[in-house]
Amino acid sequence: MFFPMYFDPTYILVLIGVVICLLASSKMNSTFNRYSRVRNHSGITGREAAEQILRRAGIYDVRVEHVSGNLTDHYDPRSKVLRLSDATYHSTSVAALGVAAHECGHAMQHATGYAPLQIRGALVPVANFGSAIAWPLILIGLFFGGQSSVMLLNLGILAFSMAVLFQIVTLPVEFNASNRAIRILGSSGMLYEDEVNATKKVLTAAALTYVASAASAILQLLRILILTGYRRNDE
Repeated sequence: MFFPMYFDPTYILVLIGVVICLLASSKMNSTFNRYSRVRNHSGITGREAAEQILRRAGIYDVRVEHVSGNLTDHYDPRSKVLRLSDATYHSTSVAALGVAAHECGHAMQHATGYAPLQIRGALVPVANFGSAIAWPLILIGLFFGGQSSVMLLNLGILAFSMAVLFQIVTLPVEFNASNRAIRILGSSGMLYEDEVNATKKVLTAAALTYVASAASAILQLLRILILTGYRRNDE
């Protein structure tokens, strides 16, 4: 099949990844916005829920703080701080409680030494370095010939693979945190059953964004393998 010189058919893989991420993000935003307007029956805020959940789990050395931004919620294992965003910290919505409980799930993972969380933490510097250096190595390898070119291509692929591995390891970490959150909210009495079901929809939509990111990274790795495969075979 003939393609013009300026057209790279492997861009289709990139476009597929972009579409998957956009759809997942749209689903997440619409689901969160829907249930952010539903007040939980107990009237507690995301901060209060987080503090109660941590105490119920026997965790007393984790602080709950406010962080600016929208859905910038995260747990920092280095400083043992659970940070809740504007849409979560003061909100009494079932969506806010779901997000707060999810981040508490990460704190519980940290407290119990959950293996995938430890692996992901160890991969962070490697993944960051790999994603930054991968394409420069690959582009240099594509422009120059010889055995050094093959070595650069292989190093670039290895570097990007570390970033992909990080995305894959993230999946069980996030799913486990959501499962912990749903169990806690259901057993604590903070939410009614229908409210727990609404929270589950929010966390499921959030989990899909991580699945989309992993799928997009895998598609990019496939594109790199296709682009570099011909050059490596020619050397």
